Amino acid sequence: MNRSPDIIDVATFQQVSMPSACQSGGCGCSDAGTPPPAFGEVFVNGVEITAEAIAQEIQHHPAADAQTAWTEAARALAVRALLLQEAARLGIAAENDCDEAGRHETDDEALIRLLLEHEIVPETPSETTCRRYYDGNRERFRTPDLFDAAHILIEPEGDEPGQWAAAEVFARSLAADVNDDHQAFSKAARHHSACASAQQDGSLGQIRRGELVPEVQRAIEALGDGETGREPIRSRFGWHVVRLNRRLAGQNLPFDIVREKIADMLEARSWSMAATRYVATLASQGQVEGIIVGGIET
Repeated sequence: MNRSPDIIDVATFQQVSMPSACQSGGCGCSDAGTPPPAFGEVFVNGVEITAEAIAQEIQHHPAADAQTAWTEAARALAVRALLLQEAARLGIAAENDCDEAGRHETDDEALIRLLLEHEIVPETPSETTCRRYYDGNRERFRTPDLFDAAHILIEPEGDEPGQWAAAEVFARSLAADVNDDHQAFSKAARHHSACASAQQDGSLGQIRRGELVPEVQRAIEALGDGETGREPIRSRFGWHVVRLNRRLAGQNLPFDIVREKIADMLEARSWSMAATRYVATLASQGQVEGIIVGGIET
């Protein structure tokens, strides 16, 4: 199985955006004369992880404070050093590959990947294991609830409180006039709604949770099939008269459909745990100074 070394929880080799790194104080874009943070010397089997290398790595480990960022950066470099040293000991030669985006690996990335592919064999989950996971997590294998809904958006003419109040009065009158009459609602939406959905009688289509602003979503879910809300709902856009045409409950997916997905997930979890144990073993068998790797500090 081809796994990326960034799955190991004690080392991340993916870059992150510079702005986040600036928050940790270690990106190097502050005052040119400010030295990088240094919280101790780090050695891996006698080889020093220099302060400059740690300072450069910090940008990939945004954190709330400089010491936490330094610690994570130092740990990542220590893990990287352990893996590269082991690859050298085993005589592994770099065979560079490309990721899904077409980015070519560096020699170090290729060496780490090949080492982990050679040394780590994840456990293949059995049918019984997959079935047990499915039975214990059925809510994860369910299609989402859908809500066939519509709304009429009444925008205030301005931001003044009186203008918002006037829009609310009009929205309330519309809600009372249309009641639960679908045709009346559709007509009112076409004539009065400030939303582009007015072209479709106010229809929002079949929506999932999280697709609308929370206050409108909650109001729709509180309605019964064929019901129009009597209380207009305020959002940053204006006042909404909402209607639920029909609720479509989600369905549990059969085990046979999701079995392969479960097996892949369990195998990936097994690989990650094995990789973490492997790094911890390398640390315990070697000499790592100045940083904790896999619970080991020497």
